[in-house]
Amino acid sequence: MDLRSLQKPLKGQYRKDPNASQIILRAKGGQTDVPLACSVDIGHAIYHAEAHKGVGGTGAGACSGDLLLGALAACAQITCQMVAAAMGIPTERIEVTVEGDLDLRGTLGISKDLPVGFERVQLHFDVTAPKATPEQLRGLREKTEQYCVVMQTLLRPPRVQTEWIGHD
Repeated sequence: MDLRSLQKPLKGQYRKDPNASQIILRAKGGQTDVPLACSVDIGHAIYHAEAHKGVGGTGAGACSGDLLLGALAACAQITCQMVAAAMGIPTERIEVTVEGDLDLRGTLGISKDLPVGFERVQLHFDVTAPKATPEQLRGLREKTEQYCVVMQTLLRPPRVQTEWIGHD
């Protein structure tokens, strides 16, 4: 696949009309018949999500933390693959593993000294590219980290706004 040819008309369009590059992604959670689960509609598919087993879920579905780490893994994986292709780096294998550490005592309100959420997130890139030079691999790392949308969002969190609508 020639990534540059694929992206060239898009980049040209966005340079000519910056408003064309502005997008909104949307996900919507929906109630199910049990308070420990929900549906998540991301527009392309609907996923079943549930509370983690450590807070009372069954452990049969992905929890929101799994979905967050999965989004990071997918973004890092695709970004690395795209950067390698754009740089002309022949790879035999690229695999990204993401792990997140959290203490459920914070989530359950047992300890006010612990955060609610991840305390640490680690990304492990396993790249097999025997013909790549050290400079190419360094560039692959720099550009992958620079252009991974989910990683950059976590590193520089956006302002999060909430809106509540009550109905009688």
